[in-house]
Amino acid sequence: MKRKVTKAVFPVAGMGTRFLPATKSVPKEIMTLVDRPLVQYAIDEAREAGIKEFIFVTSRGKGALEDYFDHSPTLEASLRKSGKTDLLETLKATNMESGAIAYVRQHRAMGLGHAVWCARRLIGNEPFAVMLPDDVIAAEKSCLSQMVEAYENTGGCMVAAMEVPKDRVSSYGVLDPKEDMGSLVSVKGMVEKPPADEAPSNLAVIGRYIVTPDVLRTLNKLKQGAGGEVQLTDAIANEITEGRDVHGLRFKGQRFDCGTKAGFLQATVSFGLARDEFRDELTEYLTEVVAAQKVAQ
Repeated sequence: MKRKVTKAVFPVAGMGTRFLPATKSVPKEIMTLVDRPLVQYAIDEAREAGIKEFIFVTSRGKGALEDYFDHSPTLEASLRKSGKTDLLETLKATNMESGAIAYVRQHRAMGLGHAVWCARRLIGNEPFAVMLPDDVIAAEKSCLSQMVEAYENTGGCMVAAMEVPKDRVSSYGVLDPKEDMGSLVSVKGMVEKPPADEAPSNLAVIGRYIVTPDVLRTLNKLKQGAGGEVQLTDAIANEITEGRDVHGLRFKGQRFDCGTKAGFLQATVSFGLARDEFRDELTEYLTEVVAAQKVAQ
């Protein structure tokens, strides 16, 4: 019998150097997209998918991230005294109950596979999700919810996948499909950051995974791969070698790469336009900016 996916690992140990100088003092994961930090979008997605235990793989300098999910009695008392009940309600989504969230340290930056391996003792012998907060996905039904539903039928490992331009495949782990069933793809191989002319497809893996405990055992003995790092995709690819099922899911939704400045700006505009209270003013402003640029040209 397949066990339910109730645990999720959030690798957040990176230094966020692409966003310096902001990330000199602020962890990238709590940089604000409209009015919520990146990590809150990932947490909300995980909750919708039925995740009950949240494991963060952190590093030195991430204290602000841990504080974000803690209760703030002084702030809550001030809001209550001022009658700001709407803001009190907003804060509820940021609070995590005691025991629901755990933190482990990754002392050396050795890749995503190594970060996941650091959480092995908290995962135990059950399937779990891995979520990269840099990838923010706008969807009616959350990406992880779509994956959990598909996993209930397939078992094994599952990755979120999307088609990317051929000249960009070298930035991703890429699937080698065995059978394409539309939204679901059975996989016969995975290649981490292949040269464009050697890529088996343009179906790229993005930052959502459902992983079996067998992958942890593989990570335990895996050597460094592409880029000198321990790659999670290498461990998942080993599942195929061992005769176990791996699937890719073409999720329904729009993915924003908030690990880049351009992607972060695109997400800010898109999520801003999706909010009723900002839409009209923001649309008017963007229209004026585009018109001014046309005149300048």
